Amino acid sequence: MKKILNDPKNFVSEMLDGLLKAHPDQLTYAGNDVHCIVRADAPVMGKVALATGGGSGHLPVFLGYVGKGMLDGCAVGDVFQSPSAEQMLEVTRRIHGGKGVLYIYGNYGGDVMNFDMAAEMAGMEDIEVRTVLVKDDVVSNPDPEKRRGVAGMVFAFKCAGAKADQGGSLDEVEAVARKALANLRTMGVALTPCIVPQVGKPTFTLGEDEMEMGMGIHGEPGVSREPLKTADEIATRMLSAIRGELVLGAGDRAAVMVNGLGATPPEELYIVYRKVHDLLTADGVRIHRAYVGEYATSMEMAGCSLTVFKLDDELAALLDHPAHTPFFTQV
Repeated sequence: MKKILNDPKNFVSEMLDGLLKAHPDQLTYAGNDVHCIVRADAPVMGKVALATGGGSGHLPVFLGYVGKGMLDGCAVGDVFQSPSAEQMLEVTRRIHGGKGVLYIYGNYGGDVMNFDMAAEMAGMEDIEVRTVLVKDDVVSNPDPEKRRGVAGMVFAFKCAGAKADQGGSLDEVEAVARKALANLRTMGVALTPCIVPQVGKPTFTLGEDEMEMGMGIHGEPGVSREPLKTADEIATRMLSAIRGELVLGAGDRAAVMVNGLGATPPEELYIVYRKVHDLLTADGVRIHRAYVGEYATSMEMAGCSLTVFKLDDELAALLDHPAHTPFFTQV
């Protein structure tokens, strides 16, 4: 294992320390726990607060989207591990500005258990909390309610954050988050495994000429392991799976995200985007915005995911709303 680190046990705490030292004007700790990150100006009084959380190893998800126009706070767990209920509660207390708190996070068992517990404890302190689970990984389960949350959550952060920034109520912000997620789907492909620092070995194995379609961002099994295909074939497969559930045709608008999983060069991501763009525009779909880069990673895993977000006037305006975080700036 070759990694630039000190003691693997300190990987997360040292990463968080460096990140906050690099962005002191945007981020700070909630209390004394380094795993509890909030906006530097939190709480923003009179605004619905948005919080997320999850395991480390996925930057920019989760804490990279804490900032103006997006999230107000984030609880950070160890690599691929859920933060505790107490950490999420500490974030909730720190960001509450009097209009309630919306939790938006991926549909993973440990996160659901701890976030639900945090919401109950917050309720005992008269802080109203709502929860929206992200389940955008289109091939991870035939039952949509059991699917994983992956890169599509960034669009939910963006639209819900914009609505909150505009003064929306808790009901309105929750409704926008749900509407965004109902109109997007994601699929990914992995080419290599990743290494958790404290484990020191790959989380799974893939042959040099193999890829896994539909693999999750923690190394969860995909739908098929098969010989490596061309970029155009991979793009076509992912888009076909997404369009099997997301109806897009002539006159529709969409935002497209081609997301690198940690070790894929941007050049390769743009080759994938090129094919997705051509397939959609050939059917009369207008690309409103394109996002190509690393938005939700899995340590040093090679591969990518594709998210397609179908837009109406409301969602397009919210997506266009300004935002400024350490990893996402839109003017």
